[in-house]
Amino acid sequence: MSHYHIRLMTKDEVSLAIEWAALEGWNPGLNDAACFYAADADGFLVGLLDGEPVAAISAVRYGNTFGFLGLYIVKPQYRGQGYGLPIWKAAMARMQGRNIGLDGVPEQQANYRKSGFHYAYRNVRYEGTGGQPFQPDGDIVELSTVPFPEISDYDRPFFPDLRPQFLKTWIDQPESTSLGVRADGKLAGYGVIRPCRTGYKIGPLFADTPPLAQTLFSALTARVPAGAPVYLDVPEPNQQAVALARSHRMNVVFETARMYTGPFPDTPMDKLFGVTTFELG
Repeated sequence: MSHYHIRLMTKDEVSLAIEWAALEGWNPGLNDAACFYAADADGFLVGLLDGEPVAAISAVRYGNTFGFLGLYIVKPQYRGQGYGLPIWKAAMARMQGRNIGLDGVPEQQANYRKSGFHYAYRNVRYEGTGGQPFQPDGDIVELSTVPFPEISDYDRPFFPDLRPQFLKTWIDQPESTSLGVRADGKLAGYGVIRPCRTGYKIGPLFADTPPLAQTLFSALTARVPAGAPVYLDVPEPNQQAVALARSHRMNVVFETARMYTGPFPDTPMDKLFGVTTFELG
């Protein structure tokens, strides 16, 4: 008789979940596994059938009030056999008492509603190309030159709870570029561009004004090879962010719904031009 059980993933098994995500066409970053594990080492579950990993989910906890679900995958040959629901319930139990967020693909949104999630807005993935020339701007700085407390303070309004361990790892990951923009001597935006299975993704892209977001976007995309695919995950309520993507001739290639179990966070959407990651929020 087959035996199925669920436990925490090891660090190496997080890499396996990222590999499954790549097979699903989600185009994860090359260093996502290490960054994700830094966010919450106990935030990843694996379902094992007679010792074989067949299901995965992330249930990452931030601070004391918020959690985010992602990487919910059952291996294709094991779908429809009852292995997904138990690991989903285990992840939800781990998040008990918190407001929980996720980015749901269209075909799963009805199922998420049954679990108590409510639609907040649409996130849209745009694809363009990088490598366009960028005239150096004195207000653009390497994020490594900015004290981390200043970066963390700037990041705080954009996320429902604290995420310092993830943020430290994310902005310093290998092969990526992290830039800030200053205005009146203060940090007024920052962004990260990282290598993915295909091309590069920008995320997050936060800025106080649309012109500053444009400057950051241009500076980031100039750091990748000419013609390389570049992706930006845009929250649709920020129409200035949509306009930015369109101004760079980017095309829609994917979408999700941001959903929450509790109150929608009071995020400054007018300053949020690019989502950090669909998997961790």
